[in-house]
Amino acid sequence: MKAAPATIQFIAATPQFAVPDVVKAAEHWRDVLGFEISGYWDGERVVHSPTTPPFFAIVRRGDVQVFFNRAETGDARRPRAEGGYDAYFQVSGIDALAAELRGRAARIVEGPEDRVYGQRELVVEDCNGLILAFGEETRS
Repeated sequence: MKAAPATIQFIAATPQFAVPDVVKAAEHWRDVLGFEISGYWDGERVVHSPTTPPFFAIVRRGDVQVFFNRAETGDARRPRAEGGYDAYFQVSGIDALAAELRGRAARIVEGPEDRVYGQRELVVEDCNGLILAFGEETRS
């Protein structure tokens, strides 16, 4: 007798970016984008106040995490398509988020704007040139 197939459910996706300075990236996401720094890793352990450049960091806001790896050779990002994003975050409260990020002096590229595909989007650029979109569903 065959076993019933397991139910598959995707739970989350975690963007992971290679950046030249992990601490600078994590602190920018904390100070400007409102995330918390979960920790830095030096290769063997978690360090909360790095004295040497860590190779990895995690930031978190709500249930969303973002990982940063130290790029060994400068800017390791690949070019994105024209008008594309490096990451897209589904949120609620997009207008409040826009006001918060303006107050934190975030570089807002666009929005919030209603899109024809049923999202209200805010587009922001971080300290490494990453283009981040935050979207809230407008259709019910």
